[in-house]
Amino acid sequence: MQVSFACNMVKITFPEHNFRFKEEEGKECIFDEVRCKWVRLTPEEWVRQNFIQYLVQVKKYPTAIMAVEKTIKLGELKKRCDIVVYRHSKPWMIIECKETEVPLNDAVASQIFRYNITLDVDYLVVTNGHYTYALDTKARQGMAELPMY
Repeated sequence: MQVSFACNMVKITFPEHNFRFKEEEGKECIFDEVRCKWVRLTPEEWVRQNFIQYLVQVKKYPTAIMAVEKTIKLGELKKRCDIVVYRHSKPWMIIECKETEVPLNDAVASQIFRYNITLDVDYLVVTNGHYTYALDTKARQGMAELPMY
């Protein structure tokens, strides 16, 4: 099911990347180049790491301007944004990653909109690796592609 808010599907082709893997306590791990640490490789993490490489290799975003699993407060609740991209030291884009089998529906849209209540970014992106949707929040319209940094 497609998200029903005013956004466009963005064509993303993940670039080739030589990911680093290891096994730790019987679990497969992948090295996260943004957090500079090993993390458990889950289906969602696979999408997140590939999307990070798309941002770095294709859109030329430096890893230094990204925060992965950024903790934010929504009222009394603590939530984590998958990827927050900063520009001029302020949150600029939120990217919500889901595993490939999770449909990008209104529940996913609601989640990222809630995060944006706190961060007030210019761009919202949701992806499951197969499909990616993007919204320019200031223009209140979908985008055909993500901006270069």
